[in-house]
Amino acid sequence: MKNLILALMCTSLTFSSCSNGPAARRGTVIGAVGGGVAGGLIGRDLGGVAVGAGLGALAGNMIGGARDRRHYRYYH
Repeated sequence: MKNLILALMCTSLTFSSCSNGPAARRGTVIGAVGGGVAGGLIGRDLGGVAVGAGLGALAGNMIGGARDRRHYRYYH
C-alpha cells in the first residue's frame, strides 16, 4: 500500500509540473485540499488522504491548465 501511495504521489507531482499558469496553480491547490478532505472521509486513514490529495492535485492542475490554454489569447 505504501508503494502504491508513493507511486501515485510521484506521478502526480510529475504531471502537475507540466502546467504552471495562474489557473493551473490555483486548481492544483484547490484540488489537493478537496481531494485530501474527500479521501480522508472516504478512506478514514492517512493513506486515503494522501491518495485523494494526489489525485485531486492532478485533476485540478489539468482543469486549470485547460483554462489557461483557453484564455491564453486574452493575456498575450
